[in-house]
Amino acid sequence: MMINFGYACLAPGVAGTQMRSCTMRTATAERLRDVIAHNLQALMRLVQYNKGNNIHLFRISSDLIPFGSSPINTLQWQEEFADTFEKIGNAIADAALRVSMHPGQYTVLNSPDADVVNRAIADLEYHEQVLHLLKTDSTSKIILHVGGAYGDKAAASERFCRNWGRLSDRVRSRIVLENDERFYSIAEVLNIAQRLGIPAVFDSLHHSINPPEENCSPADWIWQCAKTWNQSDGRQKIHYSQQSADRKPGAHSKTIYAEEFLQFYETVRDMDLDIMLEVKDKNLSAIKCGLIVSDSSCISRLEGEWAKYKYSVLERSPKAYQRIRELLKDKNEFPARQFYSILEQAIDEPIEKNNAVNALLHVWGYFKEVAQPDEKKRFFSALDRYKSGTAKVDSVKNQLLKLAQKYNERYILQSYYFL
Repeated sequence: MMINFGYACLAPGVAGTQMRSCTMRTATAERLRDVIAHNLQALMRLVQYNKGNNIHLFRISSDLIPFGSSPINTLQWQEEFADTFEKIGNAIADAALRVSMHPGQYTVLNSPDADVVNRAIADLEYHEQVLHLLKTDSTSKIILHVGGAYGDKAAASERFCRNWGRLSDRVRSRIVLENDERFYSIAEVLNIAQRLGIPAVFDSLHHSINPPEENCSPADWIWQCAKTWNQSDGRQKIHYSQQSADRKPGAHSKTIYAEEFLQFYETVRDMDLDIMLEVKDKNLSAIKCGLIVSDSSCISRLEGEWAKYKYSVLERSPKAYQRIRELLKDKNEFPARQFYSILEQAIDEPIEKNNAVNALLHVWGYFKEVAQPDEKKRFFSALDRYKSGTAKVDSVKNQLLKLAQKYNERYILQSYYFL
């Protein structure tokens, strides 16, 4: 049995992977061409990053092609960028990367408004076009919610089923249905999925907010969803996330906390699953979850992660910084669970000025021998303003980031210190 972990759309801390967009007013052919070229280049970098980090599950941003399903975009982007799509598709295949897409909240197939439904169908066709141009097969899915209840859930469900028949075969072969936190529980999604022959995706956080009347465990629901997945659909896919402690129900946590995750993992560890992590720190949590359930004994993998986190820990908790350094001294152990437990506690602590100054000076050490006199003056001037309370720590960090970029200090650029 094997479980893969993935993340959605963006990779914090990975240079050159941010998606660009434009407004309706600025969506000229020239602007759209420029944005699409940039976004496809960013997608290629994301694919390469995932390969390098042994991540085999990734959700592509719906914003890849601005106004992709709208008449506003008059470019024949499918033909114009066909070669680029093919290159990215080859890289996806080479990375053994399973990709998916998830249309936004306005793609509603069961709306009583015919215009909304027509736009939803066009949007689903756009998503399928992207996956088709990347030469992915039907295991690369489009995740969809059933939609709204509109005061009559039974009628709304029937509308979904009728409009399902309007979709092309290529779109239908890719769609999977996900439970949501407001209207359609996993039991209701399963009823529709079984009726239409659609794979069902279990979302853990949505389930905790909107559980069905049937008293089954999450693992039981996942087993029931498994029956809706055929060989042509690929491995069963689920969504896992945790509730943010200080935001409204349904808001994702900033990271996947290891201990809570491990409790869930123990209930599914004997299944073949692809688990999409929906979380603010995205790729960071995907790597974390992979490491804490790994049977690896190669401590260099943890040391590599520590190199990225160390200054973020130092500016919050020098005590945790020392604890992790001690933890990683034994090269015959692989203490991933303990490592992330200490790390999470440290990252949750507020930044205190003395600790922040200590971290800033540690990072400055990478540049003190190469920085020009004016650069040194700007750094210490910004540092003094921060110490006196007339500037924020980010203003000093920005000075260090510019130095790291100028002198190509990869150790610092690859860290999470500037996130």
